[in-house]
Amino acid sequence: MILKSLKGLFPLLAIVALISPVLFTVAADKTNTTLTYLWPLPAEFTSGDATLSVDPALSLVAGGRGGSSRIVSDAFERYKSIIFKHGGGGIGSGGGSSSSTRESGGHSHSSFSLLGRFGRRARPTSSSAYDVSVLKIIVDSDNEELQLGVDESYTLLVGKSDKLSIVGEATIEANTVYGALRGLETFSQLCQFDYETKSVQIYQAPWYIRDEPRFEYRGLLIDTSRHYLPVDVIKHIIESMSYAKFNVLHWHIIDEESFPFEVPSYPNLWKGSYTKWERYTVEDAYDIVK
Repeated sequence: MILKSLKGLFPLLAIVALISPVLFTVAADKTNTTLTYLWPLPAEFTSGDATLSVDPALSLVAGGRGGSSRIVSDAFERYKSIIFKHGGGGIGSGGGSSSSTRESGGHSHSSFSLLGRFGRRARPTSSSAYDVSVLKIIVDSDNEELQLGVDESYTLLVGKSDKLSIVGEATIEANTVYGALRGLETFSQLCQFDYETKSVQIYQAPWYIRDEPRFEYRGLLIDTSRHYLPVDVIKHIIESMSYAKFNVLHWHIIDEESFPFEVPSYPNLWKGSYTKWERYTVEDAYDIVK
């Protein structure tokens, strides 16, 4: 019986011996700090093996009919603060200065195409100590209407610092400002802080990414009727949704368990909340929705 049992173990041991190197390889990959993780995975992308440094004084150049939108410039500043939250000027540096925003009036979405990215380009006059010092965002449409099904597609190019690419620049092209926002999220994921050099790096460059949502509706549900959430927590949840490129928040604010929402015409309704401290005023709702 013992011999038969041992014979049965031999095939299993052989399988484990074959699998073990794979497991160790995967574990070793997790310790590689130069790997880049994009989420959600773009529809199409190519990458290389170069490492580029990103200027903490990264500046924005806007192009196209919608490139000068306040939505784009505000999003650029938001993502810049995320990218450089640890600093990024390098060891011995005093950190980056504030960014500048410029409009590229000579280019439109049609005239400045990534398909022609290997043409001759003048080198930007920004900080020459870094490989990427300019982010160019080109938006074709100036229509800022937000509705389900809006075009969120974009292309992103982070060129390698050589004669065949746009030196010192990264470029996002989109049909709408909302596609530009998705491109900015992906660009921020490419930027990683190097704790040894105290600088922000882009690994596996050059990058070419073409992306669009796989699903039109990508939502998240919060149920504050059964589990009250403070206003600041809800705002943090909304903020985090952009990291996964979600586009719909379903706020289930009331139910039979509790009624934490103020209705001025029926002032007794919100007495059905768990406590008087776990309620939302009309002003709270406006603040969250805006």
